[in-house]
Amino acid sequence: MSDITVYTAARIITMNPSFPEGRAIAVRNGKILEVGELKRMKPWLETGTYRVDDSFSEMVILPGFIDPHLHPSMAAVLLPMHFVTAMEWRLPWEHVTPVRSYEAFMSKLRELHERLEPEEPLFVWGYHQHWHGSVQRKAINTISRKRPIIVWHRSFHEFFLNDGALNWLGLTRDVVGNASQIDYENGHFFEAGKALAMQRLNPYILSPERFREGLARLREVVHLGGHTTIGDMATGMFDFDMEWPAMKEFLEGSEVPFRTECVAIGGQLGQLSQNPEEVRAKIDILPTLNTHRLNFRRRVKLFCDGAFFSQLAQMNPPGYISGRSGEWMMSPEALEAFAREFWRHNYKIHVHTTGDLGLELILDIVGRLQSEYPRFDHGFTIEHFGFSNPEQVARMAKLGMSVSCNAYYLYELSGSYARHGIGYERASQMSRVGSAVRAGLATALHSDFTMAPANALNHAWIAANRINVEGEVMAPEERLSVYQALRAITSHAANILGIDDE
Repeated sequence: MSDITVYTAARIITMNPSFPEGRAIAVRNGKILEVGELKRMKPWLETGTYRVDDSFSEMVILPGFIDPHLHPSMAAVLLPMHFVTAMEWRLPWEHVTPVRSYEAFMSKLRELHERLEPEEPLFVWGYHQHWHGSVQRKAINTISRKRPIIVWHRSFHEFFLNDGALNWLGLTRDVVGNASQIDYENGHFFEAGKALAMQRLNPYILSPERFREGLARLREVVHLGGHTTIGDMATGMFDFDMEWPAMKEFLEGSEVPFRTECVAIGGQLGQLSQNPEEVRAKIDILPTLNTHRLNFRRRVKLFCDGAFFSQLAQMNPPGYISGRSGEWMMSPEALEAFAREFWRHNYKIHVHTTGDLGLELILDIVGRLQSEYPRFDHGFTIEHFGFSNPEQVARMAKLGMSVSCNAYYLYELSGSYARHGIGYERASQMSRVGSAVRAGLATALHSDFTMAPANALNHAWIAANRINVEGEVMAPEERLSVYQALRAITSHAANILGIDDE
């Protein structure tokens, strides 16, 4: 029988409510045998040889952190870009300091422009109008009309192009035509409109050398955050045939210190232009590709309403202060058709949902699906959970749903959205995790990296304190206890991915 290693620690927090702490943990062949006190492990230790490793004896051991929702491929696209953001970012290779005015943003853009080779396109990620003002085509042209400059919005769901970028991509007014979700005059492409421009950008941003550089950086980011498992919540979001070999190259192998649970994107964004049955049949075979570190299970990712950072979430009355409207990422009809197909074939469904009107649509769909084809433990999960109301949380509990929440919304956006978006009352209650836990919903926290830093303890801190970047406590009634917050980045995050039994 193989040797046993016993690790001792000042405290071992187990996340097991009936045996919450220990001081020693016995491991054999990579599997935990027992947690508790060294002296009580004698029956195990007598089965063979063992050694005691006391290198953690003055430390606290926690279960490995799990980020159940990020996007390796999206990160691989963004991480080679220049970060110009309103928040501090500590990356393994760079410390990004905050930029919080129009003048500072434009100054940074000009500085980057002057550092590049003449023909090199400039990609900048992190722009947000609440911090940086109106930076559209005309403004970017003051930096350069010739160099392609792409100002990628903080949300990832939109960007602004200058004349040089429009020319580089061949995006003339005739090419764009009457496509929806495009403001050509201002060089603004968002949601489905962004997808049109992405078709022409992809050969550059998804080039093998650039994409692999981004995945290598993503691997560093995930390890720095202390994660032992991540969820790729839209595998194949750009080009599965290109992404999968690169993921196997950089996220597989014994030297990779974490596992990736792969959840395939199920359905093209926009209108119902694909056959749900054909899409589902293609996703059915993905588990045959599983490796040691990369796993597909019977899970799928769909999309409801627009980006939270862009204020494109679909909101119930009274809506946005400005009177603007949200956007659908999939039409309601397409979303329901795809959800029905995967529901009837016993998939666990995850849906990107940000606004309370978007959530209302999802609740209605799940109610109809449950009445047509009842399922127990269906694992239907709301991803992001930006805006909601108490009645919706109660309905979610009755329908047996789960929550994977981006609590960082509250930290970065609650103050500015209170002033410029939806008013103080609703802004203070975004990321309503306290209500979700009290209602008995499995509730996890995620980064949706790069929508938030991939730092699980930071998400737990936000959920336990609800202090925003301006230092204000927002809806303290929605705080989690420290134990609940730790559960949301360990055992409940495992539940969201269906790996809690492992």
